[in-house]
Amino acid sequence: MNAAECLNILRNIKDCAFATVDENGMPQNRIIDVMLVENEMLYFLTARGKHFYSQLINGGVAAVTGLNSEWQTVRLVGKVEKLADQKYWIDRFFELNPSMNVVYPGESRYILEPFCIKDGELEFFDLSKEPIYRESYTLGNGTVTNKGFFITDGCIGCGLCESNCPQKCIESGEPFIIHQENCLHCGLCFENCPVQAIVKREEM
Repeated sequence: MNAAECLNILRNIKDCAFATVDENGMPQNRIIDVMLVENEMLYFLTARGKHFYSQLINGGVAAVTGLNSEWQTVRLVGKVEKLADQKYWIDRFFELNPSMNVVYPGESRYILEPFCIKDGELEFFDLSKEPIYRESYTLGNGTVTNKGFFITDGCIGCGLCESNCPQKCIESGEPFIIHQENCLHCGLCFENCPVQAIVKREEM
């Protein structure tokens, strides 16, 4: 799996959840079609009259999530860029997605504006595996945020973290080791450590 493959999963799902923040700081979510994936960029559109459009212009970021029939989730968080040459992109999107002609027939299509996400963070999460599998990737100039938990040298080897882990992804050692690619990030190990030897990775 890599960033390009993750984007292709979102394109194949097509109808994905796009989240933004409104002018009052409230989260907003809606289903938007992924129009195109190309050169490790994700393309979509929306109409100028929609609140979604204003939130994209004012906030400049969006989060995209899709789940396919194989219980694989891809989440993309990144910067949104409005594209120049609007008519070129809208015509291209309509050619690739002919069902759009029913929704916006004829010249009405040009109320739409094209956007892309080219810099961000992607996360692949596979619930069909035992244990689960997850991995993060950068998109363009994006960065990966450390998530989950880490066992420090303060570990006393009691094994409570290992016995409590629902995915059995903790291995004994000095200190014990969390296999990050199989971790749910649930925090049971963190809550059950008697010596607070487990820390959140983003706080390291």
